[in-house]
Amino acid sequence: MIAGLRLSVSLLTIVPVRATGTGRDAARQAMLLAPVIGLIVGAAAAIPLLLGPLGLDPLPRAVLAVAAMALITRALHLDGLADLADGLGSGRPPEEALAVMKRSDIGPFGVVTLLLALLLQVAALAATPDAAAAVLIAAVTGRLVLAWACRSGVASARPGGLGALVAGTISTRAALAATVLVLMAAAATGAAFDLGALRAVLAVLAALAVALLMLRHATRRLGGVTGDVFGALVELATTTTLVVLSTA
Repeated sequence: MIAGLRLSVSLLTIVPVRATGTGRDAARQAMLLAPVIGLIVGAAAAIPLLLGPLGLDPLPRAVLAVAAMALITRALHLDGLADLADGLGSGRPPEEALAVMKRSDIGPFGVVTLLLALLLQVAALAATPDAAAAVLIAAVTGRLVLAWACRSGVASARPGGLGALVAGTISTRAALAATVLVLMAAAATGAAFDLGALRAVLAVLAALAVALLMLRHATRRLGGVTGDVFGALVELATTTTLVVLSTA
């Protein structure tokens, strides 16, 4: 379990933790423990959101919070979102779409998707009174989808890479257990702040629904999952959570 946690930290953040295990079992644990890493990402984003007493307005605080999330994750999830958008937007067969996703440049689909996601995140945080609590819930929920993306029956689109290492390693029962824990934590956080327990639960469920729909579409188009698919799902779930939590 410790090896999986260390690997999860090293894979999903810039926190300087040396992974002590890189095998398939450690990778499975890393994906299952990913919501815990969401607390690190959410805490980093919450810091600028708590700067209101220093005179900083909600909008610049929201921009700094989104920047903090990008920084602590090396912007890998954002890169995955852009790459998946380019791959799916190309309309090409699976092999060619995967080749598009591996390119170092970003195409028009990726640019537009990236901008829309970032704008939605900033706008949602700026409109949420308890934005620090909201970003914690969103960061945890975003990483919860990794368990579902790695569950049994989900194939890898490539013979190598992160997708091949973790695809199909997590049982549906384990993914459900992780979901229940996140829902309980989200409800407690929502109740403790001005978000509301029900809204927090609905935000998590909506994020999962959006992520699972995209997962289904991506696996059908590409033949399985890749590291870019994982990153895109994290960003989609994070964005959806923030948008739902920002509603009155």
